[in-house]
Amino acid sequence: MITLSKKLKQQSQAKKDAAEAEVPRRVSVRDKLLVKEVQEMEENLPKTCRAQFDDINKIHKFSLIICPDEGFWQGGKFKFHIDVPEDYNIVPPQVICCTKIWHPNITENGEVCLSLLRQNSYDSMGWAPTRHLKDVVWGLNSLFSDLLNFDDPLNVEAAEHYARDREAFKAKVRDYISQHAKR
Repeated sequence: MITLSKKLKQQSQAKKDAAEAEVPRRVSVRDKLLVKEVQEMEENLPKTCRAQFDDINKIHKFSLIICPDEGFWQGGKFKFHIDVPEDYNIVPPQVICCTKIWHPNITENGEVCLSLLRQNSYDSMGWAPTRHLKDVVWGLNSLFSDLLNFDDPLNVEAAEHYARDREAFKAKVRDYISQHAKR
């Protein structure tokens, strides 16, 4: 049997739960930074890049589509997933290439070798709190042109393939594009 005191207690608890649900959660430092940085990034995207947000409420997770207009990977469409950790801007974003690619600085599993994504870097080109998302985007885009590095590869097999036979390397890149990176 429900007594008046039990009913009042339940109503009081229901009001308390409703009030707690209405209290907005505290916005993280990362999210405050990202509001400005995402806007800046989108305003300064290279013509070969497009940012894609699957959930506008999660601006810390997005995709970057790169369609190189020159070089070995011209005509391909490469998707990178970018996840900005809670400790951003002290810690760099995590980037993975979702498109299978034959590239000396990107493994077939999608790991990316780019100095500015490293927390600690010998060449002082690694991540620093002064860097922004637009730097990451421009860096990834440059992996298909001027930052392409055959001398310090992550994918050693691809770099050795290039050194052995450039035409065969180019043919394999074209094959990967036709199979995995068609526009």
